Amino acid sequence: MPARNAPPGPNVSKTVEVDGVTLHLSAPDATLQTWIGQDVVLKQLLACWLVVDARDLPLAPRLTGPPGIGKTTLAMAAARVRKQPLFINQCTADTRPEDLVVTPVLAESGKIAYHGSPLVAAMINGGVCVLDEGNRMNEKSWASLAPLLDHRRYVESIVAGITIPAHPDFRVCVTMNEDESTYEVPDYILSRLQPTLNLGFPSRDDELAILKYHLPFAEQSLLALTVEFLQQAHRLKLDFSPRDGMNLLRFAIKRMAQDPSHPIGRDAAWRESLYCVLGDEASDLENMARRKRRATGGQHSPLGLGDLFFSPDDPLHPDAPDEVLDEDGRDDE
Repeated sequence: MPARNAPPGPNVSKTVEVDGVTLHLSAPDATLQTWIGQDVVLKQLLACWLVVDARDLPLAPRLTGPPGIGKTTLAMAAARVRKQPLFINQCTADTRPEDLVVTPVLAESGKIAYHGSPLVAAMINGGVCVLDEGNRMNEKSWASLAPLLDHRRYVESIVAGITIPAHPDFRVCVTMNEDESTYEVPDYILSRLQPTLNLGFPSRDDELAILKYHLPFAEQSLLALTVEFLQQAHRLKLDFSPRDGMNLLRFAIKRMAQDPSHPIGRDAAWRESLYCVLGDEASDLENMARRKRRATGGQHSPLGLGDLFFSPDDPLHPDAPDEVLDEDGRDDE
């Protein structure tokens, strides 16, 4: 996206003392994100974080969808709507429980300094934490978060020997990619990560608005080529995302501007970028979709409830792209 920072938000603590232990805390993410289209899922996420009674608790939803669809952007935009500091904890296959809570670090003085994770910083400051790509973590790491995700709302640090309660304003969500390089999340954790909010691919108008927002300097003809390519991929159930479109456009634009004395034509630059960014098979989406169907036993993807009642081309199908709503794209704030 364009390099922009959010305006100054609520003051956040850099250090805090918990049970006699000084914790050094991470700084919040200052990136400004605007959410375009798909208003319903943004409202659903904000509803999860509402508290309607003194005895009520916020929910910890999981945001699902293919890579590059905008799950993290959605969470960042929701934090901005709520005017809360945002912290992002990137999850990986080798994330350890202490990486999620408190990590000991040898300070210059030779003493041990305890550094709280972005999750802990959000808990203490009453911010929003995004556990990004949470289903890449193993069960041991998830187990350390079990008390945080239910009515207890705290984490325990074995390393520092302390229990850290969450601020009443603390909110959390987990993004999960739908690919094969992930772990199976334990059922006792999934039961705490509710509800599931699934992000679909944007409509044509929304996708164009997203690309224009991130690449306001792109030529209209290049934008049109890219949107048409992405929309065809969506219709064929291929997982090319808006992020793929942005990367494709960026490289094409850079190649066209690289040598003004011998410029590359628009179509040639776009085709070269398609090959370099998405691979040569992306030049024939129909053939790529046929190979994918053969690899999955003749089906595009697992059937959903809507597939039992509607044909894939039916505009009433629950997964059909919305071509009417949010035609102008918007910043819900």
